[in-house]
Amino acid sequence: MTWKAPEVIRGEGSLVAGEREMLLGYLNFQRSTFLMKCTGLTGDELARRAVSPSNISLLGLIRHMAKVERTWFRLRFAGEEVPPLFVGKDVDFDELDPTDARYEYEQLVEEQRLADASVRNASLDDTFTHGGETYALRFVYVHMIGEYARHNGHADIVRERIDGATGF
Repeated sequence: MTWKAPEVIRGEGSLVAGEREMLLGYLNFQRSTFLMKCTGLTGDELARRAVSPSNISLLGLIRHMAKVERTWFRLRFAGEEVPPLFVGKDVDFDELDPTDARYEYEQLVEEQRLADASVRNASLDDTFTHGGETYALRFVYVHMIGEYARHNGHADIVRERIDGATGF
C-alpha cells in the first residue's frame, strides 16, 4: 500500500486570548494549514517540483520547515545539543527521496512537538544571542508564523500544480 500524507484537522485559536496563547494558536493554525496542503499526496507527488527552474516542492518544504522548527526553537532558543537537520544551502530542497516522504512528514510533526516542549516553560521575554544579535522568544513566534505563512503561499501553488486542489 502506498503511503499518503494523512488528513489534518485545523484547529481554530482564540480571538481574545492573551499574547502567549494567541501566538501559539496562530502558529499552530499556520502549521496545520501547511500540513493540510500535503493531505492525500504520495511521496512522488510531494517531491514534484512546482515548475522549472524552481526547486520548491512540498517534500522540500516539509524538510525545510522541520529544519526551521529545530533551528529557531531547539538549537537557538533552548540551546539543545542536537545536530542541525540539513547543512548547506538548499540541501533540504535539493536532496529529495520520495520513498522517505513518510519519514520526513513524521519528522516535521515531531519537530513541531519538540519545539513546543522546548519553550513550554519559557517567557516570551526570555532571550538568546545568535550572530551577535539578541532575540526574544516573542520574535521566534512571530518569525515562525511569517515563515509558515510565506511557505503556505508557495505550497498553495505547488499543490494546485500537482492535482488542481485549492482552497485549504
